[in-house]
Amino acid sequence: MKALSRREVLVAGASTAALAACGGGVSMSGPMTGTATASSAAALPEGLPLLSLPLLTNMNASPGTFSAALRAATAQSEYVPGRMTATLAYNGASPGPTIEATEGDRVSIDFDNAIPGQPSTIHWHGLPVPADQDGNPMDPVASGARRTYEFTLPAACAGTYWYHPHAHQLTAEQVARGLAGVFIVRPRIDPLPGGIDEHVLLVTDLRVDATGTMMGWTTADMMNGREGDQLLVNGRRNPMLDAAPGATLRLRLVNATSARYVRIALDGAPMTLIGTDGGLLAAPVAINEWLLAPAERIDVIAQMPASTATPIALRLLPHDRGWMMMPGMASAPMLNQGALLTIRLQGSPKPAVKLPALLRSIAPLPAPIASKQLVLTERVGMMGGASMMSGGMMGWQFLINGRLFDPNRIDLVSNAGDVEQWELVNASSMDHPIHIHGTQFQVVEREAGGVRTRPAYLAWKDTVNVPRGTTVRLRVRQTMPGLRMFHCHILEHEDQGMMGVLRVQ
Repeated sequence: MKALSRREVLVAGASTAALAACGGGVSMSGPMTGTATASSAAALPEGLPLLSLPLLTNMNASPGTFSAALRAATAQSEYVPGRMTATLAYNGASPGPTIEATEGDRVSIDFDNAIPGQPSTIHWHGLPVPADQDGNPMDPVASGARRTYEFTLPAACAGTYWYHPHAHQLTAEQVARGLAGVFIVRPRIDPLPGGIDEHVLLVTDLRVDATGTMMGWTTADMMNGREGDQLLVNGRRNPMLDAAPGATLRLRLVNATSARYVRIALDGAPMTLIGTDGGLLAAPVAINEWLLAPAERIDVIAQMPASTATPIALRLLPHDRGWMMMPGMASAPMLNQGALLTIRLQGSPKPAVKLPALLRSIAPLPAPIASKQLVLTERVGMMGGASMMSGGMMGWQFLINGRLFDPNRIDLVSNAGDVEQWELVNASSMDHPIHIHGTQFQVVEREAGGVRTRPAYLAWKDTVNVPRGTTVRLRVRQTMPGLRMFHCHILEHEDQGMMGVLRVQ
C-alpha cells in the first residue's frame, strides 16, 4: 500500500466527515450546480474560425481621451452547439470587449454592475493606476450600482494588460462565468515595423456538461484552483487562424484562467518573445516554448514559413504545478495536450518582417533600500466563504506569512518611491503565481535547492510564478500612495485568503 503524504494524512483525518456530508463537491452561488466528471463533460467543436474580440467604442472624440461604458450582467452563450450556457458578460460579450488606448490618454470607464445579488469591481490588471481606481476588494460596487473609474495612462506603459472582477470571495466565480477582457496600451511611437499581423489571444477555460450547463465547484477545485475541461481561445476550442504564407504574426497571449498553467510550443515555425506583462523587452529573444501562469501575458512573434500544406499548431505541453489530493479525490485534469490554436496558411505570400535589434531601453531598478518577505504556506482549516458554499468545510487553507486575508488589517507598509527587494518563499506543496497591484517589478533571482539563477534578460512583470520549494527575489517600486493588494492569482486561493494589504505612504 502506498504511504500517504503529510498533506494526505492531515486532510484525511480532518475532512472525511465533511466530505461525506457534502458529497465531495461544492456548488458556487448563481446558476452553476453539481460537480464535474470526465463522463459529463461536453465535447466542444474544434477548428472554428478564430473570433476577433470586439473593440470597446471610444465615445469621446477629443484627442488623448478615452471614454466608454462597461456593464457586467447575466448573459447566454453558445458553447455546446444548440445549447445555451448561463454566463456573465461585459456589454453582452464573453470574453469582454478589448480596450485600446494610448500612452498618456485620460481614461474614463463608467461601470454598471447588473449582476443580480453580487457586488463586483473592475481591476485593471497590471496597469499603474491610482489605488482608489484599482478595483480592489475593499472598494466593491454593489449589485445595481454604478461608478466611474478614471486614470491617466503614464508614459512608457505600452503593453498587453487585462481587466477582471476583484470582489472578495467572488473573483473566481465571476471570472469563471465569463468576466474578463483585454486592455491594450499602444505606444506613442511604435518601435516595431509595419507589415506585422497582430492577433489577440485571450485564453480561458470552461466546464460545461452536454446540456450546456456550467458545472459547480468541487473540493479539488477549492484546494487546487478550478481547471476547466475545455481550454478556449477567444471563446472557442482550438480555433483556426488563417495566415498568409511567409506572414509575420504578433500574438498577444493572455492567460485569463482561474488556475491553469498554459505551457505552449509552436510546431513548424520559429517563435520570438518580444514582451511580457509590462510591455516590450529591450531586445527580441528566441524561444522554443513558454509557460504562462495564471494572469501572465506575453507578446510573441511567430514567423510563418513560405509554404506548407500542414497546419501549424500552437501546441499544449504538460506542466506539473503540484496537485493536492484527499482519499477518493480525482487526480489532476490531463488537459495539457493537443493544440491551443491551429494556424492554416493560405492566400498570397507575404514577405517576412525583420525585427529591430533593440525594442526599447529597460534600466535595472537601483539597489533596494528596504526588503520584505512573503512566505507561502498551507494548513488544515475551514475552506471558502458563504458565497462559495453553504457553511464551509474542512480542507487546506493557503496563507501568506501565516495569515489569511483580512480587509481591515494592513500587512505591509512601503514608502512611495522607495526601491524594495521582495523575497517570495514558497514553502507549500504547489506552485503559486503572485501578483502585486499598482506597479511593475523586475525579477532578479531565483533559488531552488541551494542553486541561484539570474534571468537572462530584464523584463517588467506584475505576476510571477513561484514554484514549490523555490524562492523568487524581485525589485519593486510603488509610486502612488494608497492601499494595494498582493495575492496568489489562483483565484480560489485568493478568494480563500491568500492575499494581503500593502499600504503605500
